[in-house]
Amino acid sequence: MSQTDQREDVSFVARATETGARVEASTANEVIAFYRRQQGLMDTDLEWVFAEHPAVTEAPGADSIDAVLRGLDDYFKNGVPLGVLAAAMSKQGWTVGDTLSEVYELRMSGSLWEPRADHLRPV
Repeated sequence: MSQTDQREDVSFVARATETGARVEASTANEVIAFYRRQQGLMDTDLEWVFAEHPAVTEAPGADSIDAVLRGLDDYFKNGVPLGVLAAAMSKQGWTVGDTLSEVYELRMSGSLWEPRADHLRPV
């Protein structure tokens, strides 16, 4: 998809890996909400098609969520939106599901904290 094929208010686009269903959103966390709704209906994952945000384009090219989260932390005063982290991890080939699964594991081990819903900070 070219950037000219989307609405001007859309900064984030993802596609379901199984069905090809697309979500176009103005915030990255709207993509996370769509993923959760899709998971409630069918077992599918989302891959990022487009993510326009300086934090995503300038995110470090690290394989670990912890390293990427630390790199993104300076961009956000109240925590890194989970969707932005997922979009940044897509640069390493991670899907939304991959990211959410690893975030869950890190949260349970105490390696990150969630100052508010779907916003993360490194410990």
